[in-house]
Amino acid sequence: QVQLAESGGGFMQAGGSLRLSCTASGRISFSNYFISWFRQAPGKEREFVATIRWNGSSTGYADSVKGRFTISRDKAKKTAYLQMNDLKPEDTAVYYCAARFFTSENYPHWGQGTQVTVSV
Repeated sequence: QVQLAESGGGFMQAGGSLRLSCTASGRISFSNYFISWFRQAPGKEREFVATIRWNGSSTGYADSVKGRFTISRDKAKKTAYLQMNDLKPEDTAVYYCAARFFTSENYPHWGQGTQVTVSV
């Protein structure tokens, strides 16, 4: 069974940095896949954060994080990363990674989420 697992969340003061990791288990190779990060704050809808094409490394970001967050991946480790710099209190949320085939609009694979809390 294919699973995604996030790690690296925690507590940070505004202006600080955290790096989130998303590691795959099972037989998934991520070839022709997009890997994306989403977040959901209490009482808010799920929000897109960033995405990366596994093979070609093309990336995309939400306007709210552009210039502060960087998505990357390590093919050998089957791991995607989200480097978060200049954190703001409004970045506080549960962060999820997800994977979808490049021709699909749906994400069949999701992690359990990791909490990020940014203090004022």
